[in-house]
Amino acid sequence: MTAPEPVGRPVDAPEPAGPAVDGTEPGPLDAAAVARLRLVIARLHRRLAQSSAGQEFTFAQQSAIARIEQHGPLRLGELAALEGVSAPSMTRTVGPLVTAGVVERLPDPTDGRSFLVAIAPAGAELLAGIRRQRSEHLARRAEALAPDEQALLLAALPVLEHLLAAEDT
Repeated sequence: MTAPEPVGRPVDAPEPAGPAVDGTEPGPLDAAAVARLRLVIARLHRRLAQSSAGQEFTFAQQSAIARIEQHGPLRLGELAALEGVSAPSMTRTVGPLVTAGVVERLPDPTDGRSFLVAIAPAGAELLAGIRRQRSEHLARRAEALAPDEQALLLAALPVLEHLLAAEDT
């Protein structure tokens, strides 16, 4: 079964592609399909973010907390590299997290001039709450789908996971 067509087109989506120059129909990943995919992922992410605790922290701060949890205590430079930002930017991101008590600064055992950042118990609790609330929100939305739509959504998971993994290679 195919997914239902959306009602209307988002304002920032390109016009649907017509037949190609050679008269063939566009493939399933033409510009319009890619725009729809991008928009639905972005909007779903925004709704999930709005549905959870942690609103007092920016997306960059929440991402830093999660990365620190994932990789354990690490230097700010290492965290900055993982997040793809500059070290000074990461310093500005982490400062309020330390002040809020969700991240801790620990002495670096190999370099007395440096320190490591580690997740504090309050940070682990915050992340667990965010994840739980977002999962509950997504579960409620998915339960409202018809059974065949739920099956399609589950069938799409491996493809979406592969798409995400392709970014890392």
